[in-house]
Amino acid sequence: MKRSSLFVIGAAALALSGCASYNQAPVDATRYHLDGPIARTTFTVEPLRTNDTISPEYQAFADAVQAQLTALDFVPTKDVASSGYIVGMSLTRAPMGVIEKQSPFRIGLGGGSFGGNVGVGGGASVGIGGGPRQVIGTELAVQLRRRSDDTVVWEGRAVTQSVVGEKDNATSDLAQRLAAALFKGFPGESGITITVK
Repeated sequence: MKRSSLFVIGAAALALSGCASYNQAPVDATRYHLDGPIARTTFTVEPLRTNDTISPEYQAFADAVQAQLTALDFVPTKDVASSGYIVGMSLTRAPMGVIEKQSPFRIGLGGGSFGGNVGVGGGASVGIGGGPRQVIGTELAVQLRRRSDDTVVWEGRAVTQSVVGEKDNATSDLAQRLAAALFKGFPGESGITITVK
């Protein structure tokens, strides 16, 4: 996936917070929506960007988004032309740096954007194995657009970091975590970032 301009977000939205003693970083989710009810009707999940490739990784996140919307009483359909909503989804993943095993497993994951030149420094505590491990930043962005008039009624993004090779950071698990955080308390408070551990 290509890097998105959405990845120019603050250190607080990307860094592992506090002194957590687990391998999973929290997920930060921000949602925006129009005032008023959002009708539960049919939807199809489609690429938000025309150059998105429908890879197995992308499909895992699309399936997780569909599952969350279905749980919220939206109705998935394969009839693209007549669905009530177009659910545009984009997935961006990019390297954030490399971490080394240190005693007692205090690993620094510095702040910054996914746009590159990301330093490694700080004080998040992560229990991982020895040797260098790559940190990957992941952003899931979703836009709920009414097909009839092309109005965006809801949109949001969820971001997190993960350590390559950790079993809890497998693609399917990561997709479910980000999608669950993004739709937590749907539609959520507009413009407010929540952190889901």
